[in-house]
Amino acid sequence: MLIFRQLFDAQSSAYTYLLGDSASGEAILIDPVFEQVRRDAALIHELNLRLRWTLDTHVHADHVTGAWLMKQRTGSRIALSANGGAAGADRLLKHGDHVAFGKRYVEVRATPGHTSGCVTYVLDDQSMAFSGDCLLIRGSGRTDFQQGDPRLMFRSVREQIFSLAATCLIYPAHDYRGVTATSVEEERRYNPRLGGDIGVHDFAGYMNNLALPHPKQIDVAVPANLKCGQPADAKADNSDPQWAPLTFTFGGIWEIQPHTLEEIAGRVGIIDVREPAEFTGALGHIRGAKLIPLGTLKQRAAEIGRDKPVVTVCRSGARSAQAVVMLQKEGVRDIANLNGGMLRWRAEGFAAEDEHL
Repeated sequence: MLIFRQLFDAQSSAYTYLLGDSASGEAILIDPVFEQVRRDAALIHELNLRLRWTLDTHVHADHVTGAWLMKQRTGSRIALSANGGAAGADRLLKHGDHVAFGKRYVEVRATPGHTSGCVTYVLDDQSMAFSGDCLLIRGSGRTDFQQGDPRLMFRSVREQIFSLAATCLIYPAHDYRGVTATSVEEERRYNPRLGGDIGVHDFAGYMNNLALPHPKQIDVAVPANLKCGQPADAKADNSDPQWAPLTFTFGGIWEIQPHTLEEIAGRVGIIDVREPAEFTGALGHIRGAKLIPLGTLKQRAAEIGRDKPVVTVCRSGARSAQAVVMLQKEGVRDIANLNGGMLRWRAEGFAAEDEHL
């Protein structure tokens, strides 16, 4: 079975795509975003996948790729077009190449026009195609920088994408309206730039007169992406917290395991966000925990010291996860949620008290 997830970066309106082969557990990640690597790595871990490759559809101008950082975190390899001019990839792709993950693969189709190195990745059964910025939903990528060429883009779309089955779903690198996917048939019929009876001269005239401003991040993104996202100091950014071994969840928060909290309990502030009756009830509470019910947490956030890390606790870990988000907004930086809450704490045999502190 194919595992498929579409992920979104709000800052750049960029889509990232995770494809996995459930039988082998191998996966690929298309168009990762640097700032979202921690999120993506958490999802890959939670789905019990092994990331084999990160694939970029082109050298992006509006965000930095997460390819290099993901390689540092997971050991994945980097692949992108041989025509993109980027250095540091483990594999340079050519038209017709296959990139395998388990028993599945994507086919590489050269689709230049937005940039000289644009490619579209087509799933082996041609049910999905990942078009980068070549073909967008009811639109197309611009052609006025990075060796862009509207006539070349027109041929790329017509010959390499519109030639796919009508039912093939198209997933672009960006959408600025919240639309997630389209199909070959839809774009053949309704794309106002490339569909219907529009000819190459119509398209070139349209694109040559867009007069768009350059992307805001182009001066940062393009040089970084020509090195596959490797920072200048060659050190992994987005480093993990150092105060304890933590796990980052796909939900976007750090979690601490009960055995780890038991070891460092004296060096952290423990905030229990349950109700008073729960705090002194059957599950008890962790020694030294401070009771601040979730409903009063925002008003009482100033009571929480900033001189040491904070761990939030509740019955199951759900309310305390919400507490993490709330306290982060109040300026608490070093904070984690107790995975599984008091239910798991007691199930694993750690001590609890039941008197009110």
